[in-house]
Amino acid sequence: MSLSPLLPADALAANFAEIKPPLRPQEALVEASRCLYCFDAPCIMACPTGIDVPTFIRKIAQGNPAGAARTILTANILGASCARVCPTEVLCEGACVLEDRDEQPIQIGRLQRYATDHVAAHGINVLPAAPPVRSGFKVAVVGGGPAGLGCAAELAQLGHAVTILEQRAQPGGLNTYGIAFYKLKPQVSLAEVRLVQSLGVELRTGVRVGRDVTVAQLEQDFDAIFLGVGLGASARLRIPGEELPEVLDALDFIAQLHTGPLEQVRVGRRVAVVGCGNTAIDAVAQARRLGAERAFIVYRRTEGDMPAYDFEYEHAKHDGAQFLFNAAPVAVVAEQGRVAGLRLVRTRVVDGRVEPVPGSEWVEPCDQVLRAVGQEKQVALLRGLFPDLVIDDRGVIAHDPLTGQTNVPHIFVGGDCGNGGREVVNAVGEGKKAAHGIHVFLTQDAISPPLQPSRLGAKRGAAGAGLLAPIRAHELEAALEP
Repeated sequence: MSLSPLLPADALAANFAEIKPPLRPQEALVEASRCLYCFDAPCIMACPTGIDVPTFIRKIAQGNPAGAARTILTANILGASCARVCPTEVLCEGACVLEDRDEQPIQIGRLQRYATDHVAAHGINVLPAAPPVRSGFKVAVVGGGPAGLGCAAELAQLGHAVTILEQRAQPGGLNTYGIAFYKLKPQVSLAEVRLVQSLGVELRTGVRVGRDVTVAQLEQDFDAIFLGVGLGASARLRIPGEELPEVLDALDFIAQLHTGPLEQVRVGRRVAVVGCGNTAIDAVAQARRLGAERAFIVYRRTEGDMPAYDFEYEHAKHDGAQFLFNAAPVAVVAEQGRVAGLRLVRTRVVDGRVEPVPGSEWVEPCDQVLRAVGQEKQVALLRGLFPDLVIDDRGVIAHDPLTGQTNVPHIFVGGDCGNGGREVVNAVGEGKKAAHGIHVFLTQDAISPPLQPSRLGAKRGAAGAGLLAPIRAHELEAALEP
């Protein structure tokens, strides 16, 4: 049976409404007023981009959402998308001191969205203008995803001319193509790209390094290069039947919602997703929301071993997804040239290794299979383009973690090709650090990489290391600029 859309347009629109709706103004004021505005705020320390969370929340409480957005976006140019997709439960909100008091943590992500949505809706520009006198240096940013955008924005504000080279038709990387539609719409990602361009950054899409422009040309035309290349396609299952047309890369399946109308996305009635990371969770939940009668995850280890976040797991179960733990695919079963089932085998873990249980095979009926067993690192591509770069045993480019500088002094790195695959906010933070590393390399200025806000460091001595206490009103004056 061929795949087809299963639900009418109105049902799809309801199913793909955002799981975290925006706060209304009064709700934002009430939520912001709960914040303790801590010394040494652990929420800041938990944010890879170092957003000064107490300050932006205080500004919302004072009725100044534009000022809050300024605090957010100067630290994280992709603050609007991160407000929607960051795993706040294990980052800023997970570090909230209210957790220790058995209270609900501040909804930092939703407050961040409230502020960034406010300036977007009203067309308010809160970013400082680019320096009137440019440095004279030019930097090429290879990859228009979160790492590349974070690096480009920071470099532009440091006075450098920046050109982003993105091979896909649309920039934004994972934010535009690879995150569940009910979490982040591509329009938000593309609006952030325009914000980066407003800083004077040039964007070239549909440009592949090695095909449309050579590395030698980059070396000649630019003073430094930042590599923000993402990961590749999902790894293969390497089982018989994988070549069938209904076996898809989970990221390609997710991307279909971002590149066309919801009602044109084709889905099986019974969908199997192999893998149990966050991409697998997005894929199985998307299948259910598209109308699949049954969508289930197959994972070769136990529930406690799954790499997906617990809150994502709960969301998927709430959507009706099922989970088959201690099971591994052996073959895709076909009938008349189409997927009819997935042959599975029970597994057990012995000395940390997964082993099949002899005689335990069975067939789970399905008509679509999605691969989500991790993305392949683009080692061959990177070695072909940049043979002098050191790539370590993990398949990532070796670099200085504080500056992003590689063994080739004018080449810097950030994001997935340097960390192996982490969160969007990690990529932005690494892009920022690399921008400062590039600035030092080009100008020899003695500036430090971006760290946590200095005012918190100043409070450590007075309050005592690790002591959490509300900031007094007079101490907030400097932080409450418009």
